[in-house]
Amino acid sequence: MATAVQPLNGVYTVDTTHSTFGFAVKYMGVTTFKGTLDDVDATLTVDGGTARLDGTAQIESISIRTPEQFRQHVLAEDFFDAATYPTVTYRSEDVALADDGTATVTGELTIKGVTKTVTATGSWSPEAELFGTRKAALQLEATIDRTEYGINWNADLPTGGKALANDVKLTIELGLIAPSAPAEA
Repeated sequence: MATAVQPLNGVYTVDTTHSTFGFAVKYMGVTTFKGTLDDVDATLTVDGGTARLDGTAQIESISIRTPEQFRQHVLAEDFFDAATYPTVTYRSEDVALADDGTATVTGELTIKGVTKTVTATGSWSPEAELFGTRKAALQLEATIDRTEYGINWNADLPTGGKALANDVKLTIELGLIAPSAPAEA
């Protein structure tokens, strides 16, 4: 006998220990460069048949496995311009959490002061309890064109082509603390 999925309901807050905003971009046409923004804040508000997702990630929390000099370049004007635009934000217009566990979220993504509509797809997990805390989860992916957000840096490769692709895959992993759940230890 199959168990029915229990729908989410209420205001879920982010579990910062288990949440990230990741990105991946093809580098030199060969490998994939990946990074994460680890300082994220989000709420998922579900009220009956409607849901809303709002989130923010701090650019300064970027985690990339390269020398500090490269990290500083990514934080500078050529890429994120963290001094002027310290956050990436997302405000949903439509959140669909289907009974089969799939999720589709459409909303406004703002990077470097530029806002564009982005639809992300993925999955959601119903509440479960571990160590006295009830949690749910939301995993989403979307692809954006970084140049639409003013992230235009590139370099010509000696063999032709560019160092960085324009398409960037975004991955959002949100651990969500259920309403009325005790504070995390």
